[in-house]
Amino acid sequence: MAKMINIALPKGRLGEKAYKVFSEAGYKCPEIEESNRKLIFENEETGVRYFWAKPSDVAIYVERGAADVGIVGKDILLEYAPDVYELIDLGIGKCRMAVAGIKNKRPSTDSVLRVATKFPNIAKEYYASLGRDIDIIKLNGSIEIAPLLKMSDVIVDIVETGTTLKENNLEPYESIVEISARMIANKASFKFKQTEIETMIEKVKSALAQRS
Repeated sequence: MAKMINIALPKGRLGEKAYKVFSEAGYKCPEIEESNRKLIFENEETGVRYFWAKPSDVAIYVERGAADVGIVGKDILLEYAPDVYELIDLGIGKCRMAVAGIKNKRPSTDSVLRVATKFPNIAKEYYASLGRDIDIIKLNGSIEIAPLLKMSDVIVDIVETGTTLKENNLEPYESIVEISARMIANKASFKFKQTEIETMIEKVKSALAQRS
């Protein structure tokens, strides 16, 4: 008998887009499409159990085995380096990690660069590769304010359209890495539910191919 696969989806638009891909791949769960406050939904017929999680927590659920597979942005994988398998690039939720700062006012290269970010590890690694000394200021929200209040010289953040930057007189200086949603798997689950997970990978790949 096929084993049930537990799937962690990130709350919000990305999770909804990811569910659509799974649905197109034959892993529908009508209950999840209803308007309700439930967090866990299952469909025995298709052998899946979905649950919603905070985007930054998805990788933890997968790493700890509460979910067999999950959908996370590449930014989470780079920042937290969870011990999971990265299976597929879904090609959705596309954006980029970039360095940004005040428009037409690039900071001097002589002094230690003050960098405000939600992604300290990505920022550290990027600037280490350039041999640049930095002072990391870890923030959790609205980091665009930091350069405006002269608390930081630049920010390292996800840029999707660039509208928020423009509206705050900021501009991207350079791109660090392209970001998109990835399907990941728990390492033990991949071993014990290999047939089911590999079948899912093939069906998801096929659904993505039909879209392009």
